[in-house]
Amino acid sequence: MKADGCVDVAVVGAGFTGLAAAHELLAAGIDIVVLEARARVGGRVESQVNALGERIDTGGQYLCDDMVEVTALARRFGKDFRETPIEGDLVVVPPVPDADPNDLFGMPIRRRMKALDPADPAIAGLTVAEWLARQPEAEAVRAAFRSSMEGLWCLPIDEVPLWYLVSNDRRINNRQWELQHFIGETLHSLADDLAAGLGGRVRLSTPVSRIGRGADGVVLSTPAGDVRAREALVAVPPASAARIGFDPALPPRLAAALDAWRSGAVIKILIRYATPFWRERGLSGMVTWRGMPGLYACDASRDAQSPTLVVFSGGALARAWHAFPPEELRRIVTAHLVEALGPEAAGQLDFTCRDWTGDAWSGGAYSDLIVDMAAVDAEDVIRAGASPVHFASSELSPSFPGYVEGAIAAGRLAARRVLGALGKPPAA
Repeated sequence: MKADGCVDVAVVGAGFTGLAAAHELLAAGIDIVVLEARARVGGRVESQVNALGERIDTGGQYLCDDMVEVTALARRFGKDFRETPIEGDLVVVPPVPDADPNDLFGMPIRRRMKALDPADPAIAGLTVAEWLARQPEAEAVRAAFRSSMEGLWCLPIDEVPLWYLVSNDRRINNRQWELQHFIGETLHSLADDLAAGLGGRVRLSTPVSRIGRGADGVVLSTPAGDVRAREALVAVPPASAARIGFDPALPPRLAAALDAWRSGAVIKILIRYATPFWRERGLSGMVTWRGMPGLYACDASRDAQSPTLVVFSGGALARAWHAFPPEELRRIVTAHLVEALGPEAAGQLDFTCRDWTGDAWSGGAYSDLIVDMAAVDAEDVIRAGASPVHFASSELSPSFPGYVEGAIAAGRLAARRVLGALGKPPAA
């Protein structure tokens, strides 16, 4: 910090977007501080210790070889990669005899959707659900597509503009399965490593409630006092950024662009067993429930000694389950697993549930989504910002929006925009 108490850049948020941006700025010789509302770094990536004493990822967890930025970072910090077990049969509830597995994940419809032009007037004004109802596939395949989309994006597709999901999905260009790898030490440990590399410049438990803008920079209001900086980079999801007060108010077009987003709902559950009983029956542990959009399970065992299933509930289903007390939710989830995998699914060593619905600092799901049909320029407007205030988030990434990969890319790109505003070249 300079003698006058003013830093060059204050980064708001220590998720992967803010951490990536901070490293980019620091490498260019910029004086920074990172202000994080939580008592930890990582944003939507977090870990907890379960009842067995094992540290597990209760937030974002997975990556694949096509996600080159996060993969490179994990290798740089010496992380051990674990392959998500996939050997064995997929279970579909209720079953669909002789169905193509791709159909059961809605892939034919998803490929057709990706081929659309987001700017095509023929799809203007349509929600994803309205477009889906016009598709020629059988009801079972359309239901699979709905379940896949609501599980991935955690909002009912009746609320999402088709043009937006097309634009978003076209930027997710992986050839490998999105759940290909996870890190034995937890993905959250990578966020901790990035924060440690910032040399004490991260201030935890320091939420920013207001950002004042003036000719000489910005003043960020926190419970610990004001922080002065030449530039501010707000590295949180759009719906979270919209809750920060700005003085003077942001330009109406920018404020409307931030207000165009909504956080979804997701519940992640990790269940430990004594044995991988599903494998003994020739099953992969992957389960999809056709009649329950957004419900999915798969094998998340990090080794032979820790057989684990992970269950995801997203969208409207997660919103409904959010209302249940913990023991009732456990009973419901266990009943679904017993239906799919047999009575052994009830014999659990640990049941760890992380309900992200309505999370105070990063929204309720993996990603915010645009729900305003008319907000076709929202991403460009937010990226342009209102200097000296800039914005970044995984949602705004040119690749893998909504993923840690996208967060890293978005953070680095935003840092370069801030460097440009400061008249500084990026680091070599």
